[in-house]
Amino acid sequence: MPFINEILKHKSLSIVGMEKNTGKTECLNYIIKRLEAKNKTIALSSIGPDGENIDQVTETPKPEIELTRGNIFVTSELHFRQKQLIAEILDLSEKQTALGRLVTARAQNKGKVIISGPSDTVWLKNVINELDKYNPDIILVDGAISRKSPGSPSVTESIILTTGAALSASINSIVKKTAFVHQLINLDVFEIPESEDLLSIERGLWAIDENNKIHDLEIKSSLLLEKSTEKLFRHGNTIFVSGILTDKLVDFARLQKNISSTTIVVKDFTKIFVSPEKYSVFLAKGGKIKVLLKAKLITVCVNPVSPEGFILDSEKLCDKLYQTLGIPIYDIKSIKL
Repeated sequence: MPFINEILKHKSLSIVGMEKNTGKTECLNYIIKRLEAKNKTIALSSIGPDGENIDQVTETPKPEIELTRGNIFVTSELHFRQKQLIAEILDLSEKQTALGRLVTARAQNKGKVIISGPSDTVWLKNVINELDKYNPDIILVDGAISRKSPGSPSVTESIILTTGAALSASINSIVKKTAFVHQLINLDVFEIPESEDLLSIERGLWAIDENNKIHDLEIKSSLLLEKSTEKLFRHGNTIFVSGILTDKLVDFARLQKNISSTTIVVKDFTKIFVSPEKYSVFLAKGGKIKVLLKAKLITVCVNPVSPEGFILDSEKLCDKLYQTLGIPIYDIKSIKL
């Protein structure tokens, strides 16, 4: 029963796709069936819609999400009306999505549902906190269209990453792209007593001096860096980026004489939007990137079938990923339930 016992060590899990059609829903259905076989109660949500039988982007068939009696799910009013099961309504949100309010419900029999949860991670985190009061054994979150934000350790305790032929027709290319995300997930944690203070900062660039004192650099975003470059290192070489980290800041930092003592800190790996090439050059010159919160990666699952119709060698893909990442890799379709 691969990785299921590891999942149950955590209260929440998000399934994050490297790209659309990399097997997130297939993986989710496998996990649901395995947990149900162990008589575990599941609470399920997503960021955005999922569970349609036809992919709205590629117009290709996709697995539907099936739940059994006792499991809890969160979806929009629109998709709640389309459910193929009987459900008890537990809660109705005041806040609206584009598809109506969110309905929290408990399945009363076996059937299929479309899950369309909160539209942003802040709301998603609140939904997860609310689901916890129903005492599920685990809360599952399905991502959408390659958004990695549900995988933030501030949202769920653990993640599963899905990858595959939808990324590329080349196994080497898939491995390279997946390895980069794996590297980001496993970045070292930046630990100081003031970490909670940093996590509470909502915007801007900040400096952390040698005494761990936090200084506002008065730069609202790394995207506005060119107007304030002289401010960046006035309090030392450790910079905290409260929002997203882009190539612009990494490019500027790598040109500094003190790059070998420069550390860029972000909240977690989902905030990093740096190209693999820029990232590699920055690290090669001695720069460091660290996170305040580290994600727990359970495993990587692969889908060797592309929506364009070509099929990669699953065994070769899994083996190459394993050799590169050093963690268990699974093709869910090849595992017997």
